[in-house]
Amino acid sequence: MKFYIGLYRLPHIRHFENSFISVNQLRNRKSPFVVNNWIMDSGAFTEISTFGHYRFSEEDYASQINKWATCGNLELAVSQDYMCEPFMLAKTGLNIIQHQSLTINRYDNLVNLCNVTIMPVLQGYTPEDYCHHLDMYGERLNYNQRVGVGSICKRNSNPKEIIKILESINHKRPDLRLHGFGLKITSLKNAYITSLLYSADSMAWSYAARREGRDANSLQEALNFYNNITNQQGTKPFQKEFAMRCNI
Repeated sequence: MKFYIGLYRLPHIRHFENSFISVNQLRNRKSPFVVNNWIMDSGAFTEISTFGHYRFSEEDYASQINKWATCGNLELAVSQDYMCEPFMLAKTGLNIIQHQSLTINRYDNLVNLCNVTIMPVLQGYTPEDYCHHLDMYGERLNYNQRVGVGSICKRNSNPKEIIKILESINHKRPDLRLHGFGLKITSLKNAYITSLLYSADSMAWSYAARREGRDANSLQEALNFYNNITNQQGTKPFQKEFAMRCNI
């Protein structure tokens, strides 16, 4: 499984082979930045959980994606999805089917606006919901496509629930390369969960540091966590001194 470290501070990105960066960290930035392989996140969780809607249109997000596409190797940009946990539904006043439809609408619009590959996101709450969302996407999801699995980050305390969701998707579309959003150490160290995923991201290192009274923005905390996860999977820690620079 390919692991992407979630980071708050852009100067730290150069120290990691794979990074996961929210568009919210880039909106006020003017100059290019040093980065290696990375995925841009849409900031969906913050937008929906805080405001109950997206403050930024697909056109606005697409402009950010295209603007930063020349920095390092931007592998993917995550679509603007709508999470389906009960507290998210309460924020919008909508139901799961409506959230799933909105997620697909945003994906369709972004695909037409961007020069970068957009990662579609499967949404739901039960395994059946995710399978239904697969049906809703239809032929949009190509063979072997990288696809995000949303609304699982709040289930890290119960890996069995995550397993059921991933198994249901894998049974229906075993070809898809799934990405798990916001996994914590319990799931990242579960060999079966990681076997069902192609990739995952996490900022669990920051939350743990804050909870334990340490620096939640520490580069060393992030490095320790990243190397812990990647070593466990039999990959070498990333130790490049000089990272790939933006193509300016």
